[in-house]
Amino acid sequence: MKKNRKLDDRTTVIPNLRGKSYFGLFLLLGILLLLLSVAASISFGSASMSLKMAWTALFNFDPELTEHQIIHALRIPRTAADIIAGMCLAVAGAVMQGYTRNPLADSGLMGVNAGAALAMAVTLVFLPGQLQTTTLLVSFIGAGLGSGLTYLAASMNRSGMTPQRLVLAGISITMLFGAVGSFISLNYGIGRALAYWTSGSVAGATWMEIKLVIPWFLGGLALSLFIARSITVLNLGEEIAKGFGQRIVLVKMIATLAVLLLAGVAVALVGPIGFVGLIIPHIMRFFVGVDYRYIIPASAIYGGALMVVADIAGRLINRPAETALGIIFAMIGVPFFLLIASKERRAFK
Repeated sequence: MKKNRKLDDRTTVIPNLRGKSYFGLFLLLGILLLLLSVAASISFGSASMSLKMAWTALFNFDPELTEHQIIHALRIPRTAADIIAGMCLAVAGAVMQGYTRNPLADSGLMGVNAGAALAMAVTLVFLPGQLQTTTLLVSFIGAGLGSGLTYLAASMNRSGMTPQRLVLAGISITMLFGAVGSFISLNYGIGRALAYWTSGSVAGATWMEIKLVIPWFLGGLALSLFIARSITVLNLGEEIAKGFGQRIVLVKMIATLAVLLLAGVAVALVGPIGFVGLIIPHIMRFFVGVDYRYIIPASAIYGGALMVVADIAGRLINRPAETALGIIFAMIGVPFFLLIASKERRAFK
């Protein structure tokens, strides 16, 4: 308890010029944006419905109406999957960027999503017809394998692991796992199924999947919020964190567990989508400052909203066909990645 009070006192020196009232207003704006995007997500689709219809389906459900059945069975679970996956990816990215002190860290670029995707491909081939709980567990194991190999590859140097080596190792592991996944899909004839899944989609989300991932999602989110203060201090540097009496190894272990849970849930729901965890934390850092007690909850709200908006765009761009989420985020994320990389180019020298 003494250490916590000590840490509380010292974290007040962390630059935060925005203030709590500004943060509250910013968070409220994000919640409003999320609610508006949810309303639009329920209304827009292959068959457009009015907001009034969506409202009555939510609060005065009539099983005799086809529109109400569509909203309950398809659009609400799809929207819920969007929100959960967006929150997971954004918070996982924020945590990774914080404890690795790497502005390019993202579960899609650090081998985490690729590991989960490869594990899912192996499951489709060698363990077909598994229960959803087994599929989710496989996703977690794959995410852990990808993350572990990335850290191992980044550490295999006399100078130890650096943020730059971590990025290069993550990209290498992602490419390796992608190649192995393609080899498996070609040899076992699951190319179409795997390509559909890896391109990212929530079109087939069900209530059963939502109920299954909720406990893991809440667990990963709670762990992230629990260590938010410690990540803020750790982001200042390990020497400073040691000076504050912080247990660095324990914080990193909890952070890694949180990332694995969140990334595993996201991949199980929508496939290995990248760049959400890169884009959102940077934008949040610009608006709320460098304190992760603010960055993490803000990333959750705005990450969920961004995923819902992207899914709506995917439905409307090429109607009646749908554009995969992976394509939309690649179009947004690649220029953003290049922009951040160019700003960090001095660190790579």
